[in-house]
Amino acid sequence: MNLRTTFIGLLLVSTSFFANAQHAENSYAFPVQVQTVNGTIEGEFDVRTNIQSFKGIPFAQPPVGDLRWKAPQPVANWTGVKQTKKFGPRAIQPAIFGDMGFRSDGMSEDCLYLNVWTPAKSANDKLPVLVYFYGGGFAAGDGSEARYDGENMAKKGIVTLTVNYRLNIFGFFSHPELTKESPNRASGNYGLLDQHAALKWVQANIAKFGGDPKRVTIAGESAGSIAVSAQMASPLSKGLIAGAIGESGGSIYPTLSPVPLAEGEKIGLEFGQSIGAKTLKELRALSTLELYQKSAGKSLGIFKTTIDGYFLPKTLPEIFEAKQQAMVPLLLGWNSEEMNYRALMAGKELTNDNYTQKIKEIYGEKAEEVLKLYPAGSPEVTEQSATDLAGDRFIAYSTWKWFDLHRKNSSQPVYRYYYSRPRPDLRDSDYESALAGGVVKKDKNAPKAPKAKGAVHSAEIEYAMGNLALNKAYAWTEDDFKVSNTMMNFFANFIKTGNPNGDKLPNWPAAKNEEKPDIMIIDVDSKAQKAENEARYWFLDKDYLKK
Repeated sequence: MNLRTTFIGLLLVSTSFFANAQHAENSYAFPVQVQTVNGTIEGEFDVRTNIQSFKGIPFAQPPVGDLRWKAPQPVANWTGVKQTKKFGPRAIQPAIFGDMGFRSDGMSEDCLYLNVWTPAKSANDKLPVLVYFYGGGFAAGDGSEARYDGENMAKKGIVTLTVNYRLNIFGFFSHPELTKESPNRASGNYGLLDQHAALKWVQANIAKFGGDPKRVTIAGESAGSIAVSAQMASPLSKGLIAGAIGESGGSIYPTLSPVPLAEGEKIGLEFGQSIGAKTLKELRALSTLELYQKSAGKSLGIFKTTIDGYFLPKTLPEIFEAKQQAMVPLLLGWNSEEMNYRALMAGKELTNDNYTQKIKEIYGEKAEEVLKLYPAGSPEVTEQSATDLAGDRFIAYSTWKWFDLHRKNSSQPVYRYYYSRPRPDLRDSDYESALAGGVVKKDKNAPKAPKAKGAVHSAEIEYAMGNLALNKAYAWTEDDFKVSNTMMNFFANFIKTGNPNGDKLPNWPAAKNEEKPDIMIIDVDSKAQKAENEARYWFLDKDYLKK
């Protein structure tokens, strides 16, 4: 299994259950205006929620024409009043993840828009700020998705933003000519630079929405979490944030980690030649449709973030070990079933013999050590071990490594969670859950998919952001809303103070630099305990260091 490319490959799902929801006029809202540094925008104030919302605010010039594959440029000022009552277009992307329900205004290379929800009563409120980056493997996703909606977090007294950024070949394409033309002698990382531009926009504008530019927490899930770790590490962004939240993912091998710039350039050059575009001029001359069609099936997981000497001068472990990251409080964790055992077994039936053989294929002479950490046994034990190993290799290890680097190389508090609440049953029996949190129509001729035993990848998003009610696919229970209330309040407290504790929540100790650090188990009855499986991550850490 090629760990560099399986991040996306293992998440592919078929048709989405969710229909695109178009913006509808809100009969409970009246217009409100804010003067940004670029001009006046008009959003809405909802009299039911007391929240102001502004959707589709441009934070950079459209990255089209000669600006394709350039760092985002400052947005041009405008006269008059710009309407910001509906989401802007989402980035160009294929339809690959079944859990994405978009409310965006179509799709375009012109996609650099952000959305703001604010509870402020005046511009003098100085409220804490949350900036959320969506997931999707740097190949898909959008700030309009209902699961990231900022209204409920805003009700907690937090100015909440979601941010669009360029994806796949449009956001992460490197090429020698791009490096040469860049004033920073860098290429690739355009999606990460879009996020950085949004953080600069926040510094310049958020006070007008009642937010405090000195209290900005960035958060994200999956690729969004990987982006948060990269923004923490980047010399460009580290001074723009006061806290960070990571949900499943760090920009650390083997999880969508950056490659040397020369490797990214080689990939880009070979791609251009393969489609008959030998020069940057020819590549930029391609229409959106031509570039999309020529890269379809090739861009997923191929175009990577780079160690470009500008946004990222070194790998994340090197930056953190040199204590050059943002010295801010960090809250992070992962889910109990990040990946199904079938991803590890690659089509083979899960028996003890097959499992043991697969471990020997992957780990060779270290197989015995691995089998002590992920043992075979009863069918239930073997299935759990295979599930744990698949999830650790996919994304849990990289998140753990980020956690371990920051607690050892900063004096800032680090809070780690383990999210273990499985989703409830689907409302519609004609559908079933799929990989990546997707929902697909049942194929009556296909064998019944095994029911998830834990919290699958991305399952926690609606809980953390308080958006269960916006996902109509699942039959949420009173216990689900209890878990959501706990997780959302942990997050809100952290965004406000850098500490998740408060109210009547279970006590969550910061993790110390010790063999078994404290970890918060988030479930119906959430509780902190000493970590039990650190030996798994110490083993993987040694193994990956040799890669």
